[in-house]
Amino acid sequence: MTERRAIFSGSTFEEQIGYARAVVDGDRVHVSGTTGFDYATMTIADDVVEQAEQCLRNVEAALAEAGCTMADVVRVRYLLPDRADFEPCWPTLRRWFGEVRPAATMLVCGLADPRMRFEIEVDARRRG
Repeated sequence: MTERRAIFSGSTFEEQIGYARAVVDGDRVHVSGTTGFDYATMTIADDVVEQAEQCLRNVEAALAEAGCTMADVVRVRYLLPDRADFEPCWPTLRRWFGEVRPAATMLVCGLADPRMRFEIEVDARRRG
């Protein structure tokens, strides 16, 4: 039977809503939609680029707990309420994923909190 375990970040949202930051299922790691909140303080920056950077740090922490790195990401979904906010984030995204080149999609949609300007979800594959 394949290993399945949940990873929690300490975000109050995980407890309030009833989900895990990530789920390890065999060699697959599925990271939930992750926003720019600093989970230690439950604060979020106003700037979309700062939010994107914090999102990626949050994702990186979940992947590390799962035994992965950002280099193991095979799929990424970017979710933004305002499409104009996406292009300013490109240099940040390129810095994190430029060598990895995962399959990617950007969606314009409403997010759970009006302070949230950027959300990311990723799928990764654990190696050997």
